[in-house]
Amino acid sequence: MIIAMSNIVSRLTALDYGVVAVYLVVLLVIGYRASFSNKNKTDETLFLANKSLGWPSIGFNMWGTNVGPSMLLAFASIGYSTGIVAVNFDWYAFVFLMLLALVFAPKYIAAKVSTMPEFMGNRYGDSTRNILAWYALIKMLISWLSLGLFAGGFLVRQILGIPMWQSVIVLVSFAGLFAFAGGLKAIAKVNVFQMLLLIGVSLTLTVLGINKAGGLSAVFHKVPGNYWNLIHPASDIKYPWYAILLGYPVSAIAFFCTDQAMVQSVLGAKNLEQGQLGVNFIGWLKILSLPLFILTGILCFILYPHLDDPALAYMTMVTNLFPPGMNGLVIVVLIAVLVGTIGSSLNSLSTVFTMDIYAEKINRDASNQDLIRIGRWVVVAGCLFAIGMALAIDSIKGLNLFDVFQSVLGFIAPPLAVVFLLTVYWKRTTRKAVNTVLSVGSAFSLGTGVVYLWVLPSAKYHFWPHYLLLSFYIFVFLAALAVAISLLDTSPEIYKPDASEIGRIAKPTKRVKLAWALLTIVMIVLYLIFNGH
Repeated sequence: MIIAMSNIVSRLTALDYGVVAVYLVVLLVIGYRASFSNKNKTDETLFLANKSLGWPSIGFNMWGTNVGPSMLLAFASIGYSTGIVAVNFDWYAFVFLMLLALVFAPKYIAAKVSTMPEFMGNRYGDSTRNILAWYALIKMLISWLSLGLFAGGFLVRQILGIPMWQSVIVLVSFAGLFAFAGGLKAIAKVNVFQMLLLIGVSLTLTVLGINKAGGLSAVFHKVPGNYWNLIHPASDIKYPWYAILLGYPVSAIAFFCTDQAMVQSVLGAKNLEQGQLGVNFIGWLKILSLPLFILTGILCFILYPHLDDPALAYMTMVTNLFPPGMNGLVIVVLIAVLVGTIGSSLNSLSTVFTMDIYAEKINRDASNQDLIRIGRWVVVAGCLFAIGMALAIDSIKGLNLFDVFQSVLGFIAPPLAVVFLLTVYWKRTTRKAVNTVLSVGSAFSLGTGVVYLWVLPSAKYHFWPHYLLLSFYIFVFLAALAVAISLLDTSPEIYKPDASEIGRIAKPTKRVKLAWALLTIVMIVLYLIFNGH
């Protein structure tokens, strides 16, 4: 018999409540120690962790930022209804993580910047920095904080049955606490603990599911054959191979290589090698998406094939398979993935506003204490904004969370992907081209997104291409526009790096090359194994 998901609260025992309480205490102790252990070193602690992060912290922190609750639920949901195809969104990422580690990170670290707008501003001047700073702030507020908080509130409401406004306030207060008190260092420390917990609990769920389904061989044979195909035919409406091949890179470049929330961990690295190995580590961690998240949905399809809504797959597995005490752990893990994502986003938001808007435009003589104080106020403001937006999103009915996340990212991404790629790969790119793509191009891309999602929604109007392809078409159009403007510019302002910066761009070490070669081989083998035989 399937136990209704909402019954998880009625099944919580004293042991479950104890587990949640112990977790919260451990989390607060780790956060407190990271925030206040070296009081005398106030310099830059809040934003870049005193450049003290090693590769495990960087990898776990980037993964923690990336694995939101929506991903947990959505991957199980897609696993339930279509099999492993959604793993592409994590496995195909290794190509773009490699681009970050080997191409972008050396340039970011050589330029000694603390934000992405600062990097572009050094190349194309204040106007570019300004446009990119505001764009980055809006992007973080909407795609990271508001959608992330909504997904978490939605989850907590499902589990505990409390109203949306209560769940989002509790969640954002908890996540905001770490960003407020300890900045990146506290969040990175907390995320290592949280992600190890996530792996342990998710793996336990997978093992229990495989046992109940009759072993691995039974699992393999009890679902349709195409469930094990990573690459779906062009005729597949939801995930045709060409849409993922062409459209996903646009989002991935913007997300992994230019997004402050993702790149900030690398900027906080002890040195370039640690940063590059940390990015490599998240590539390995992403392989776990199949056994930890997607397989949960496939197992649910075998064990409980008649669910009303595939989105209930993850919680159905939890409520039916976990013994007392373990349900408390699940609540803990869901809080963990949320605190990871929102804490990192709040820290990035505060870094961009403080460094690119406040220190550049409002108070150029600000002391480090001023910067930390303003950074903390921005965290508070970000929390309040996210609560309002999450409640507003909650009023829109009939959203598939994963597709909304991916499509919103798909419309935010093209201008960023275009300007960063051209800046790094084409020396002839001019300031006018960059500024036009960031301003006019962004308005065009986001405007298209609004029409696609709300004005003429694709569910009703069938002339739209797949949202991933649409993202690719916008990217190609904006890239062509940038090249045309650069070539036609009669007084081009282009970036000429000075000798000292070129001298600081380090080549990857042998360890870094070996780590990326191994990951590349493993990923190719995985794609060959799951290629529809």
